[in-house]
Amino acid sequence: MLHNVNVGRKALADYYSIVSRDLMAEIRDLAQGLEGKRVLHVNATAFGGGVSEILFSLVPLMNDVGLDAHWKVLFGRDEFFHVTKTIHNALQGDERGLTTEDKAVFERYNLLNAGGLSDQYDFVIIHDAQPAAIRQNALQDNAKWIWRCHIDLSTPNREVLDFLLPYIETYDLSVFHMASYIPAGDRAPDPVVMPPAIDPLAPKNMNLSPEDAAYIVDQFGLDIERPLMVQISRFDPWKDPLGVIDAYRRVREEVEGLQLALVGSMATDDPEGWEYFTRTSDYAGDDQDIFILSNLNNVGSVEVNAFQTHADVVVQKSIREGFGLTVTEALWKSRPTVAGNVGGIPLQIVDGETGYLVNSAEECAERCLQIFRDPEAALAMARRGKQHVRHDFLTPRLLRDWLHIFTRLLEGKG
Repeated sequence: MLHNVNVGRKALADYYSIVSRDLMAEIRDLAQGLEGKRVLHVNATAFGGGVSEILFSLVPLMNDVGLDAHWKVLFGRDEFFHVTKTIHNALQGDERGLTTEDKAVFERYNLLNAGGLSDQYDFVIIHDAQPAAIRQNALQDNAKWIWRCHIDLSTPNREVLDFLLPYIETYDLSVFHMASYIPAGDRAPDPVVMPPAIDPLAPKNMNLSPEDAAYIVDQFGLDIERPLMVQISRFDPWKDPLGVIDAYRRVREEVEGLQLALVGSMATDDPEGWEYFTRTSDYAGDDQDIFILSNLNNVGSVEVNAFQTHADVVVQKSIREGFGLTVTEALWKSRPTVAGNVGGIPLQIVDGETGYLVNSAEECAERCLQIFRDPEAALAMARRGKQHVRHDFLTPRLLRDWLHIFTRLLEGKG
């Protein structure tokens, strides 16, 4: 029941002018020992989230360096994705647990999807909780199984985590964004810490001129001559779009003509997104300077790029965040960035050096005002942020890390 995702082609050589020669040489050396190895990535959706964006770049680059890499997405109906959204929220601290029926739905769909793994692979990488039980039900005895967690597990709902851990324990290795996300009690198999990355050559991150960015933003009814705050994220309580609106309202008292764009994507595995989209719209009220946009308004990767490039300040006011690739994207575009002091965001933002970290809507507003008051200092800070991203958070570095993991597993090392 798993569906194949066509990822097209990418060439590692295209990144030579962006990342270091040492990194490129290391990738080539590692790849020589892995040529022809079959790799399968499995996740919940082919669009609408950070995992899918990573895989659209990572899988073709794995193929370019000589692996035989594939990507499949789960089959699931609304009943399954309602349960997995509950699991997602619970793993990030929500108190709501799972009913007996919820657990049965989760296990039934995982069993169903496991039946679609008929081919043989050397490495199977299962992303996040939705397909976590596939390993227990699949007939892939010769493969090395890796569970890749993309969310913040530092303060989980223990009942829900304890439900998942017996499935996770069956894997050969587990990968987390940060050491603080690794579940306590040595129950995660051979944990590895590996932050994600963005693709600088993807449409969302490629260089876009200020004129082209302004032209695209103008098509959505904004006044390109007036100041702009932007948040790019799913419509999700953990991203706190209501708090962003509160901050905007405070900043607008001082910054005349300020506009706010909340730009998100509605994903197939996030039924709660529709509810929170409506709640965000209701909270914005009849303010004509708040623009709430999504892929339903034909906002795609290039449009997101344009909004980030054109913004005077990019906000990511998350309350929980596995990593926050939208922060990485904004820094890569040298945009002054204000973001929640949570999850993986502090790995990217050194407060006051590469951006600002905040803990409330009030702090968010004050930091945004600071950017508007001294735009030259803010731009210098954003340029330092870009160099930080160039060194640590671009796709070739992520590819290198995966090749290291594959090599160590083949050598029998955790």
